[in-house]
Amino acid sequence: MKSILITIVSLIAGIHFSQAQPVHPTDELRKIQIAILFDTSGSMDGLIEQAKSTIWKIVNIASKMSDKGKAPQLEIALYDYGNDEIKTPNWIRKRTDLIADLDSISGQLFSLKTNGGTEYCAAVIESSINDLKWSNNPNDLRLVYIAGNEPFNQGPIDYKKILKIAADRDIIVNTIYCGAYDQGVREFWYDGALQTQGSYFNIESNDAIKHIDTPYDKEIITANDSLNKTYVGYGRDGYYRASKQAREDENAGSKGIAVMSDRAEAKSKSNYKNATWDLVDGLEEGNVKLDSIRPEDLPKELKGKTKEEQTKYIESKKADRIKYQAKIGELSKKREEYIAEEKKKINESDAKKDLGSAIIESLVATAQKIGFTVE
Repeated sequence: MKSILITIVSLIAGIHFSQAQPVHPTDELRKIQIAILFDTSGSMDGLIEQAKSTIWKIVNIASKMSDKGKAPQLEIALYDYGNDEIKTPNWIRKRTDLIADLDSISGQLFSLKTNGGTEYCAAVIESSINDLKWSNNPNDLRLVYIAGNEPFNQGPIDYKKILKIAADRDIIVNTIYCGAYDQGVREFWYDGALQTQGSYFNIESNDAIKHIDTPYDKEIITANDSLNKTYVGYGRDGYYRASKQAREDENAGSKGIAVMSDRAEAKSKSNYKNATWDLVDGLEEGNVKLDSIRPEDLPKELKGKTKEEQTKYIESKKADRIKYQAKIGELSKKREEYIAEEKKKINESDAKKDLGSAIIESLVATAQKIGFTVE
């Protein structure tokens, strides 16, 4: 009887243990989730301009990370706060959830406008912690970046309490103060970062980012134009999303040839997917089947064609896409090497930190700590 009881207890203990452990398939892609919280009060025009000029550089760094040879899935969320035009409690607005749709992220970023207001850092952090769909996989990386220039402890919410919740959920909050380093320390931005073992940075938000143009930029942009022709829009959103893709190219180009090259490089990586509207990605990802598309939802290039003709057309576009993405990738490596050599000529004391470099520095360091490798 004693041996039977021991066996039963052991079985129960084994069942309890197996239920308590999270199960994650070995082939599941790890995630990098980033929420960026922008102060859009009247004095933050420079901060927004820096963000527009560096978003694709940040995306490219994340796309160069890997775990066991696999690139992680990147998800970004955007908030703005401290703007009188935001008619919500504590002047907080969620622009996007954590999403992988990079063109939508870009579109929201370029729509940001500043206006006078009151900035409550703890309140917007609380909103991002509670409202976003953060992964519960302990292997994933969860990061918040908050940028602003008012005291971090301003507002009705105790920042230490909400950051304790973030720490308990393994969400790392990094703070970026737009002003002098010591002033940010006095206004609790440094202490805010300490609460979750995040990083504290200070930047001069009104400084324009100095990009390095290279001999490869024009060729990269030409390849990007060819890449755009490989997208085959379908359904109600096909035409709209293709137009949106072109519009985000224009937005990046408006910030200079270097920013457009950064965006083109991002479009050559695995994190740039458009399966909800593009047949090449849609069929590859299993989001759609040709047989399931109504004739009226087909692009004009495929209407009236046989299934075999449609398949052949899409396969040709897929082959072209692989070719142009590879070309952009090769040129981007040469571009990076050129930029690295040019940076050696810059005096370190002249190299000021900006929003993008602050995010990239902490992103790389934190990702490496939890096992990601960076190309």
